[in-house]
Amino acid sequence: MASRRIEFVIAETPPKRLDKAIARDVPDEANLSRTRLARLIEEGQVLVDGVVMRDAKAKLSEGAQIVITVEEATDSHIGPEEIPLEVVYEDDDLIVINKPAGMVVHPAPGSPSGTLVNALLHHCGDALSGVGGVKRPGIVHRIDKETSGLLVVAKSDAAHQGLAAQFERHTVERYYQALCYGTPDGTDPRLRGVRGVSFEPGHILKITTQLARHKTDRQRQAVLFEGGRHAVTRARIVEGFGTPPVVSLVECWLETGRTHQIRVHLAHAGHGLLGDPTYGGKRKLSPKVLSPQGISAISQFQRQALHAAVLGFKHPVQGEEMRFEAPLPQDMQDLIAALRLPVSG
Repeated sequence: MASRRIEFVIAETPPKRLDKAIARDVPDEANLSRTRLARLIEEGQVLVDGVVMRDAKAKLSEGAQIVITVEEATDSHIGPEEIPLEVVYEDDDLIVINKPAGMVVHPAPGSPSGTLVNALLHHCGDALSGVGGVKRPGIVHRIDKETSGLLVVAKSDAAHQGLAAQFERHTVERYYQALCYGTPDGTDPRLRGVRGVSFEPGHILKITTQLARHKTDRQRQAVLFEGGRHAVTRARIVEGFGTPPVVSLVECWLETGRTHQIRVHLAHAGHGLLGDPTYGGKRKLSPKVLSPQGISAISQFQRQALHAAVLGFKHPVQGEEMRFEAPLPQDMQDLIAALRLPVSG
């Protein structure tokens, strides 16, 4: 297997630990994250003054000669596929995609091909410098198959680690647009009685619970108040539809990013998403409050009405703030247009 040698000298006043010292002084063009460097130390690929050093806590002195041997990234076992992609932004470190509804992000037993990863392997080709030693796109977050919208994917190990750290710290800006049943308004006394639901100034709905996989249905997430993982969703009403409103367009933003979080949280509050077969349910809507076209459009909408509209983060390598927006896809635009039609008679 091909490999490359990276040679450099430890600068003055180095950190006390080997791993921190080489992470500080390794050349930027080596494109090695701290996690990758720690792994190379464990594998015996780091020489200090000609001696293999496997102890990440070992002390280094100024002027120590460092040689790191890095095996070139191997090809992924996942095959590239020529699938059209809507690329919103791309550079040497990352790529931002506006994913269509119906596309799975990563291959799984039920979806071995036709995924975003397959498409990215074809699109990026040799531009992938390797994530964890493998030429593959670094998936740091996902959106559900039937959810449309923005995703950022790392093309290098350094970008992967930097983006993952931002998601872990919950500093990534993520706004979604969704269509739900009812009107999640603070004046509704029912909502005031739902555990985990509160309201903040500006009529902002806040849902705070724990989330975990459902005990009997492994495809679902369940709301808990003990155990599981902490989850916080906020939402506000953008527009109501019907007379009186029986459907709402809401803007949601995440403090945390758990599987199905918006879908399960809004369902917990009694405002499941239109078209959501798992959490949304179906409701009988009266033609007295919503137009026949609107009722028909809801019944024919075949996915959860959820779109990842805004994505903001700090570039993991260059450091500048980045923010992207994706307009509502045509199917949601058509649904909203039908919902706006007046009730006849």
